[in-house]
Amino acid sequence: MSTTGERDEKLFQAGTAANDGAFTPGDWSLFVSIAVIWGSSFLLIDIGLDAFPAGFITLLRIASGAAALWCLLLRPGADRSTIPAIRREDRRRVLLLSVIWVALPFTFFPLAQNHINSSVTGLLNGATPIFAAAVAALLFRQWPRGPLAVGIAVGFAGIVCISVPSIDDGSSQALGVALVLAATVCYGFALNLAGPLQQRYGSLPLMARVLALATLWTIPFGLWDIGDASWEFGPLLAVLVLGVVGTGIAFALMGSLVGRVGSTRASFITYLIPVVSLTLGVT
Repeated sequence: MSTTGERDEKLFQAGTAANDGAFTPGDWSLFVSIAVIWGSSFLLIDIGLDAFPAGFITLLRIASGAAALWCLLLRPGADRSTIPAIRREDRRRVLLLSVIWVALPFTFFPLAQNHINSSVTGLLNGATPIFAAAVAALLFRQWPRGPLAVGIAVGFAGIVCISVPSIDDGSSQALGVALVLAATVCYGFALNLAGPLQQRYGSLPLMARVLALATLWTIPFGLWDIGDASWEFGPLLAVLVLGVVGTGIAFALMGSLVGRVGSTRASFITYLIPVVSLTLGVT
C-alpha cells in the first residue's frame, strides 16, 4: 500500500500532465480573459517606465497584486477555513514558485523594456509554451505529440525570427531579448510546478502566498533607486492596474486554468498574448 508521501508525489507528477479533453466554454473564457489582461501588461510597464525605475515597478506590481488577492481571501463574510496551511513537503516548492514565477521574471520584463519595446517583448513572451513543454518532457517524460508538437515547432521558429533582427541591431537590444527569454524559461518551470500545487491548495490561497513571498524578495531592488521616481499620476495608475488586475486577479485566473487543463495547454495562452501586445504597442 502506498505511503502518504508516495501518493503526494504521484499527485505532484500527475498535476503536470496536460488534460487531453476539449476546452469547455469556461476554459475558453479564462483563456481569453487572461490573454487580454496579460497582453496589456507590457504596455502598462512601458507607461510605468516613463516615471519609475524598473525595480520599483516590479515591487509595486507584485505588492499590489498580493494585496488584491489577500483582500479577496480575507473579505468580510469569507470562509477563512478554506485557506489551507501549506504542507511541510510543499513549502520549498512554494518558495521556489515565488522566485521563478514572480520575482525573477517580473524583474526581467521592466529591465528588458529599457532596451526593446512592448510589442517585441510581448511577441518574445510567446516562447513560454516551448519551455513549459520542454520542462514537462524532461522532468516527467510527457513528450508532445501531434498538433501540440507542431504548434511548439512553429512557435520556436517564430521566436527565432523575432529575436534575430533585434540581436543584429546591437548589444542593447540583444540584452533585452535575453532578459525576456530568461523570463520565459522561468515561466516554463513555474507552470509545471503550479498545476499540482493549485489543485491541492486552491488558486487564490496559493497565489496570495506566492505573491507575498515575492514581494519580500523584490524589496531590496525595488527600493534601490526609488529616488529617481517622478511620481506622475498616469504611470502610477498604470502600474497599480498592472499589479491589481494584471498580477493579482490574472494570476488567480491562470492558476485556475492550469489546474483545469494542465500546464502545457494553459501555457499556450502566450500565443494569444502577442496579438494583444502587438496591437496595443503599435496603436
